[in-house]
Amino acid sequence: MAMGLMRARVKEEADEWRIDSSGVWAQRGISAAQLTLDVLKARGIDLNKYASKQLTTEMVQDFNLILTMESNHRETLQFAFPQYTGKIFMLSQMIGKKNDIVDPIGGRLAEFEDTAQEIEHILNKGFVRIRKLAGGGKTASLSQP
Repeated sequence: MAMGLMRARVKEEADEWRIDSSGVWAQRGISAAQLTLDVLKARGIDLNKYASKQLTTEMVQDFNLILTMESNHRETLQFAFPQYTGKIFMLSQMIGKKNDIVDPIGGRLAEFEDTAQEIEHILNKGFVRIRKLAGGGKTASLSQP
């Protein structure tokens, strides 16, 4: 969801960005949840071809910014890659907070919508910081459960 929303946020300047999504403990090849697809489709975003993948060492090295949804993901990555702690943040930190973005999996459509709205709010309010940390619009990786 976060990847789709971020791509939509930078649509006008998509050539300047490399945005991807991966999971800290993800199983490979799983499609996005149907309710995620529904929430994004209502916003004109198509993630039907998305398949999950696990975050790799190469991704951590290559991306200028890694945004996690939860504090335990950030802590895990910072522990595993101490040399890259300066580019690993929680998404909520982009607006000066440190709250987890709740994974709505297993919830109702309203919970998926709430999560989408929270991510959109952070992306809009924190975009200047995201751009700065990503090196002016180079790369961003969104790490999820």
